[in-house]
Amino acid sequence: MLRIAVQSKGRLHDDSMALLAEAGIRAEGGKRTLLERASGFAMEVLYLRDDDIPQCVATGVADLGIVGKNELEERQEDVKTLRPLGFGKCRLSLAIPKAEAYDGLEWFSGKKIATSYPRILRRFLQEKELGAEVHEIAGSVEVCPGIGLADAIFDIVSSGSTLVSNNLKEVECVMDCEALLIAGKHLSHEREAEVDELLFRLEAVRNAEDKKYVLMNVPSERLAEVVAVLPGAKSPTVMPLATEGWNSVHTVIEEKRLWTIVRRLKELGAQGILVVPIEKMIP
Repeated sequence: MLRIAVQSKGRLHDDSMALLAEAGIRAEGGKRTLLERASGFAMEVLYLRDDDIPQCVATGVADLGIVGKNELEERQEDVKTLRPLGFGKCRLSLAIPKAEAYDGLEWFSGKKIATSYPRILRRFLQEKELGAEVHEIAGSVEVCPGIGLADAIFDIVSSGSTLVSNNLKEVECVMDCEALLIAGKHLSHEREAEVDELLFRLEAVRNAEDKKYVLMNVPSERLAEVVAVLPGAKSPTVMPLATEGWNSVHTVIEEKRLWTIVRRLKELGAQGILVVPIEKMIP
């Protein structure tokens, strides 16, 4: 039975549990227990602090883990990344007091920077040959400049509202981050087979994200033009209707392109356009 480590609470917890649920794997969510047997798949879910997940996977306590790239890079554990998961997107950035004039990275020379990610920050400073002091702090990094503990911060930025509320401004993005599925490097053959089955399910979920199934009625004389503008992965499905001279056309369209394409389809004579959400897409 596979064991997967997920964040017990915080930014990634809800999205991780939602992804597993979409893949048919049900668990309560760690509100009352550390380790839980899931239903719908041979899996146990281990609920941990985000910074403990890389080590637990590296040491074999868990076979898999869902963790932010920021924690994985900071912990530097010997694991393999199976795939990005598309949620928990944020960035690790340098921020300074809003009133400060900023003219480039040289501003940080000789400054003290507070962070919960000292390893990543030191690597960045070394690459840029900047002589700044790194001040490691466990939490509430954003308050450090305001109380005189540091000149700047290096921290996770998502919407930027926390920076604004602390009179800070983001000046340099060092690393883009998102949730990753990681695995230990010494899984047994049996576990590898179980991981492949899980990846198959997750791929079906991810393939369906931000896509819509579109059905329409198209006159035969405009069929070639309609098919030419459809961006389906292979080709659309075309079926004749009972009414002579008309066809039913089915395809999949990315949601971000939907309205532009639908407008063009209407111009080409398509009628009765129906847009349906997709739950899973299995390649």
